[in-house]
Amino acid sequence: MTDRRLWSYKEIAAHIKVQPDTVRSYRKHGLLPPPDHVEGGKPYWYADTVRAWVAARPSSRGRRPD
Repeated sequence: MTDRRLWSYKEIAAHIKVQPDTVRSYRKHGLLPPPDHVEGGKPYWYADTVRAWVAARPSSRGRRPD
């Protein structure tokens, strides 16, 4: 089953326990995947996209999921 909820910077930040500005910086530096949807100029990602990105991040190696 896929999770099709759209997440903004705020939801992504809460998921990885950082500030929303940190997530914006990740995108600016090309560390986030491209947005799944853009509405009114604001980027959004599917929750599954974010979870896959988090799992593939080098910093997540050895960490236990929440």
